[in-house]
Amino acid sequence: MHSHLTVGQRAWLESLLRQRQSQLDGRLAQTLQGEGRADHARDVLLQDGDDAPQREESREVDFALTDQQMQELGAVSRALARVHDDAYGVCGDCGREIPFDRLKVEPWAERCVACQGAAERR
Repeated sequence: MHSHLTVGQRAWLESLLRQRQSQLDGRLAQTLQGEGRADHARDVLLQDGDDAPQREESREVDFALTDQQMQELGAVSRALARVHDDAYGVCGDCGREIPFDRLKVEPWAERCVACQGAAERR
């Protein structure tokens, strides 16, 4: 299979992926403050004060944010692992090429727009 992406496009997309990976790593480190998720959640709940409902809400927000960031970090890592393979930039569902313009916006995309939309509707 011949790739529709040029060497320069792949290098640029790889750079975007590495930047995003670094951003996500930084955000996770800042959110968790060097702790694991469970330890961080426990510390939030055990903070002094009489605002237990607010701490519970804060803990849930932290969990949601870290879940989202960890999922995106996984997608970025998978994209970095395949960025130099011919499979990168090809929809994992239908096998069509993912347009470069889509990859510029979401370089970790594993599906074309049509297949991503179908997956989200399921």
